[in-house]
Amino acid sequence: MKKTHIALQLYSVREECAKDFEGTIKEISQIGYEGVEFAGYHGKTAKEIKKLLEKYNLKVAGSHIPLNSLLNDEFERTVEFNSIIGNKYLIIPSLPEEYTNTKEDWLRAVELINEISLRLKPYGMKVGYHNHAVEFQKIDDEIPWYMFFDRADKDVIMQIDVGNALNGNGDPIYALKKYKERAITIHLKEYPFSARAIGEGLVNWKEIFDICESSGKTEWYIVEYENKNFPIMDILKLCLENIIKIKG
Repeated sequence: MKKTHIALQLYSVREECAKDFEGTIKEISQIGYEGVEFAGYHGKTAKEIKKLLEKYNLKVAGSHIPLNSLLNDEFERTVEFNSIIGNKYLIIPSLPEEYTNTKEDWLRAVELINEISLRLKPYGMKVGYHNHAVEFQKIDDEIPWYMFFDRADKDVIMQIDVGNALNGNGDPIYALKKYKERAITIHLKEYPFSARAIGEGLVNWKEIFDICESSGKTEWYIVEYENKNFPIMDILKLCLENIIKIKG
C-alpha cells in the first residue's frame, strides 16, 4: 500500500509567511511535515519557491488556486508556475457566488471544472475542489457537494475539508465512502473549531484514515489549522504527533 504523506496548508501560517517566508518554511520542515500546500505565494517567484522547497526537503502537496487563474489567458501562466514548483494538484478553494446561488449555477460550475480537468490532462495535472460549509447546505432539496461530484469528471479531486463539512452538517465519512478513489488529498481540520488540536475534538479520525488509505487512494493528508488561541507552531507539532499516533 502506498504511504500517505502529511503536509501543512500554508494558510494556517499565512501571517508568519508574510513576515518571514523562508523561516516559516524551515520551521515547518523541522517540525516534521513532509510537504506544504500553498494558498498564495507571498510575492515569491516559482524558481524561488522551488529552491526553498529543495533546501528544506519539502514536497508540494497542492495549491489552492482561484477559479479565474485556470481560465482564459491565465491558464497557461498557472500551469507554467505550478510545473516549475513541482505541483500537479490545482485545487479550487471556493467558487464565486455566481456559481453557488442555484442548482443551475452549480451545474454550470461542474461543467466548467470538467473542461478544466480535460485541459490539464496533457500536463499531468489535476484540478480539485475544496469545501466550506455551503457545499452541504441544500438547494432545491439537493446537497451541492453530491450534486457536483455525481457529475464531476473522475479525475477531479474531491478535497474534502473534514471540519468544514461537519460545520455545514455534512458527513465526510459518507462522502469518502461514496466517491472512492477521489480523495487524493484531504484537509484535516478538527471539529469543533475550538478544539486545541487534531485528535482532541469529535472527529472519528481513525475511520477517516482507514478509508483514505484503502478505497480513498489518498496521497496527502493536509493539516489546516485556524484557531489563533494557541501558539501556532507548538500546535502544528502536536497535530502531527496526534495524527501519527492515531494512524498507528
